[in-house]
Amino acid sequence: MPAIINTNNSMDIAKKFGQKVKVIRLSNGMSQGNLAQRLKVDPSYISQIERGVGNMSLKGIEKLANALGVSINDLLQ
Repeated sequence: MPAIINTNNSMDIAKKFGQKVKVIRLSNGMSQGNLAQRLKVDPSYISQIERGVGNMSLKGIEKLANALGVSINDLLQ
């Protein structure tokens, strides 16, 4: 039987993801601006992701993982 996804927690998921991105970014000594340059996006987009108010595509998550030097799995744990 497939797992049931609780859509009420979607914001919680986005916030947890954003916090993980921020922790990894800071542990790499990167600013939001540095990461934005690597991803070729506006720094405000990185801020939105880290605050849990922006969403990324699967391709975006892959690019983010590469820019941070981690696996996609590391970002999603």
